[in-house]
Amino acid sequence: MAARLLKLSSLATAVFASSGFYFYNKQLDLSDLSVVRFGRAAATVSSLIRLTKLLFLPAGSSSQNPEHQVHRRSAERLRDLCCANRGTFIKVGQHLGALDYLLPEEYTSTLKVLHSSAPQSSMEEIQQVIREDLGKELSDLFVSFEEKPQGAASLAQVHKAVLHDGRTVALKIQHPKVQTQSSKDIMVMEVLLKAIHWLFPDFAFMWLVEEAKKNMPLELDFLNEGHNAEKVASMLAHFPFLKVPMIHWDLSTKRILTMEFIEGGQVNDKNYMKEHDINVNEISENLGKLYSEMIFVHGFVHCDPHPGNVLVRKCPQSKKMEIVLLDHGLYQALQPDFRLNYCRLWMSLIKGDMSGVERYSRRLGAGDLYPLFACVLTARSWDAVNAGISSVPVTHAEDVEIRTNAALYLPQISDLLNRVPRQMLLLLKTNDLLRGIETTLQTRAASSSFINMSRCCIRAMARSEAMNSLLSTSLKKRLFYLRISS
Repeated sequence: MAARLLKLSSLATAVFASSGFYFYNKQLDLSDLSVVRFGRAAATVSSLIRLTKLLFLPAGSSSQNPEHQVHRRSAERLRDLCCANRGTFIKVGQHLGALDYLLPEEYTSTLKVLHSSAPQSSMEEIQQVIREDLGKELSDLFVSFEEKPQGAASLAQVHKAVLHDGRTVALKIQHPKVQTQSSKDIMVMEVLLKAIHWLFPDFAFMWLVEEAKKNMPLELDFLNEGHNAEKVASMLAHFPFLKVPMIHWDLSTKRILTMEFIEGGQVNDKNYMKEHDINVNEISENLGKLYSEMIFVHGFVHCDPHPGNVLVRKCPQSKKMEIVLLDHGLYQALQPDFRLNYCRLWMSLIKGDMSGVERYSRRLGAGDLYPLFACVLTARSWDAVNAGISSVPVTHAEDVEIRTNAALYLPQISDLLNRVPRQMLLLLKTNDLLRGIETTLQTRAASSSFINMSRCCIRAMARSEAMNSLLSTSLKKRLFYLRISS
C-alpha cells in the first residue's frame, strides 16, 4: 500500500504540473496567475499525499508517526498554502475550518486562524481601488482615513474614515487581485481535488468546488452584500437588539462597501462582555432567536457567523445590549419545501421522534444514511438523538467521542454531503459556527435555544398550513362556480 501511494504521489505531481501548464496555455492569463502560484498548490497537495502515506505504514514501522502528528503537519501545510495564495484559497480554508463534523480536530483548529489572520493589501493598492471605483482621492472624500485596517479578511479589508459631514464610516475594500484570480483559483482547486479523488476515492470533496463556483461571484459583488444587509435589517426589524450597519450607497461599488461604523467586541470575547456588563446567556439566546427566525421562518440565512462577523455592545443611547451583524456577502435562500422539511426534521430531533427523523432526513436526501445525517446535523451521538436532543445534556465526553470518530466515517460523510441538496451545505457550516460560539460562551446546554427553535418551527409550519388551507378554500370556490356556470 505504501509503495503504491508513493508511486501515485509522484504521478500526481506530474499530473498537477502538466494540467497546470495546459490551463496556462489554453485559458489562464499568466500575468494574473503565475506558475509559482499553481506550483505552491501542487507541491502542497503532493506533500499532503506523502504525509497521508505515513498513516498506512505497518504498526511498529520505524517511520510510523502518531496519527495526530500527521494530521497536524498536513493542516499546517494547508494553512500555509492558503496564506501564501490568499483570496479564494483563504475562503475555502475558512470553510474547511468549520467542518468539525468531518475533519480531524488538528485541521479545524489550525485552519480556524484564517478567520483572523488574513494577509493585508498595501495602502497604495487600497488607494488605487478607491481612485478606480470612486474617481476621487482620499482627501476629496474624507477628513481622515486610518491607514491601518480595522481587520483583514480573505476578500477585503476594512478601514475607518470620517466623512466631511463628520460621520464616521467603515469602508470594506476588496483586495485588488481577488476579482481576476478567483475563477482561476477555483479551476486550479478543481484539478487538484479531482486528482486527489482519483488517488483516494473516499476523499470526495468536489462539492466544495461547486459551492465556491456558485458563491464566490456573489461574495465579490459588494453591492449585493449591501442589498442583503438592508433586506435582513428589514426582515428582522422586530428584534430591537439587532443592529445592522447602514449602507452609504453614494460611496459604494462592486469593490467598495461604505457603511456606518459601529464599535463592539467579538461575540466570543468573554472578557469584553464582562468589562461592559453584557450578559453572556442573553447574547447566546438572542443570537439563537435571530438564526431560528432566519432559517425556519424566512428561509434567508446569513451563512458566515464566525466571531469576527458578530459583534456585541451596549447601545450608546439606550445602554441596552445589541448584536451587530456584519459581512452580508454569503446568504442562502431556502426553497419553501426544503425549509418546511427542515423544520419538521428539527422538531423530530428535539422530541426524539425517530420515525420523523428518518422520514424527513430521507426527504432531505440523506437516504439510508439518515442516522449519520442526524448526528452530523446536531453534533450529537446517536444515543442522544434517540432520546431526543433536548432531554439529554451535552457532555465533554460526548464531544470528544464525536470528534474522535468523525474521521472514521469520512467515506460515509463525503457520500452524504454529495447526496444532500446544495442548500444544506451552507446550513451545516452555519450550524457548526454557531455551535462554536455557544461552546466558547459555555451556553450550548441551554434549554432556551430549543424553545426558541421550536417556536419558530411551529410558526413556520402553521403559516404553511394556513396558506395551504386558504388556497384549498379558494380552489373549492372556483370549482363550485365553474359547476354552476356549466
